[in-house]
Amino acid sequence: MKRVHALALAAALSAASALGGPAAQAQDKHNVFLSMSYIGNDWQAEAANMIKAMAGSQTLRDKVDLKVQVAGPSAQRQIQQINAMVQAGADAIVVYPISPTALNQVVKNACAKGVTVIAYDAEITEPCAYNVTIDQSEAGRVTAEWLVEELGGKGDIVMVTGVPGTSVDTARTNAARKVFDEAGINVVGTAVGMWSQAVARNELSKLLATRNWDEIDGLWMQVGCYTANAMQLEAGRTAEDLLPCAGEGSNGGRIQMLPTGTEAEGSSGAYAPQGARRISYASPPYSGAYALKLAVDILEGAEVEKHTTLPLPIVTNDTVKLCEEGTWEEMKAGCNAFKPSLVQNPGWFASIFSEETPEVGLQAALVGEPEN
Repeated sequence: MKRVHALALAAALSAASALGGPAAQAQDKHNVFLSMSYIGNDWQAEAANMIKAMAGSQTLRDKVDLKVQVAGPSAQRQIQQINAMVQAGADAIVVYPISPTALNQVVKNACAKGVTVIAYDAEITEPCAYNVTIDQSEAGRVTAEWLVEELGGKGDIVMVTGVPGTSVDTARTNAARKVFDEAGINVVGTAVGMWSQAVARNELSKLLATRNWDEIDGLWMQVGCYTANAMQLEAGRTAEDLLPCAGEGSNGGRIQMLPTGTEAEGSSGAYAPQGARRISYASPPYSGAYALKLAVDILEGAEVEKHTTLPLPIVTNDTVKLCEEGTWEEMKAGCNAFKPSLVQNPGWFASIFSEETPEVGLQAALVGEPEN
């Protein structure tokens, strides 16, 4: 009797497969891995949320089986994990590479076995890999030029950089330094900020042990303008005295950019409109979600450019606009900062909108839930 039931079940599964039922759908899912490197900051956590939301969206949930691994800041560990992903039957690997070159050989080997490899935000230089990034050099150059103009072409500044060794940090920092050198701006302090508000606070505290805020004219920070403004307020400086800061697209920083007195529900302390002089840019956290979407397109035979360059989100005091509810339609209409009542973490990154990724919005970035 058991054998009869087993045969019947096998026949049913075979029929379901032939008709495109659940068994066929499971077989049709692409085996995709997410390889993350450094995760110790708000941006990486948010980007991972958006990737997971994209995998769970109506567009991809029946097409993708996503598995996530974290290598930390070790290129060797990331290489080992990518090798293991290939051996586990990966169809595609979406990767945040800790280095633009260290992964080249393992990526080349993966491509040779038919695996699609696509990097987001940071780049891989191996020709078989796909890349989805902003122009990181442009980000460094534009923000540095803004700061030079704010300072009237002279002054002493502090630079806080990102995660060393990544293509992102190298391109931004080199481009900014070139602008400052040509303008004659004095860089009187530098620190490695690891794209973390907490690390930025710690490093700024060290720099301020040898000079005070009055001896600094401006700040160029890959992440940390929100924190720098908070520290100045804590030190007794007024909102009108906040130093001009060229930096990241954190929601806290953008709320601070709003004119003093702007009503922003949930505002308190430093996380409130200050009229702070700012240029705010970002590597959009949706880049990984878009990379996953493109990876599936490639697996399904679509022609995709080897390098997809995303628009650089730039927000100034003239263009910052508060979102009332944070809907995708509202973002499409141009809002670019979120009420603190919607986003409690000021370090959370606000540049989450792309017309290419309607599957992911505010809830995707906050908790990994796709749009309906």
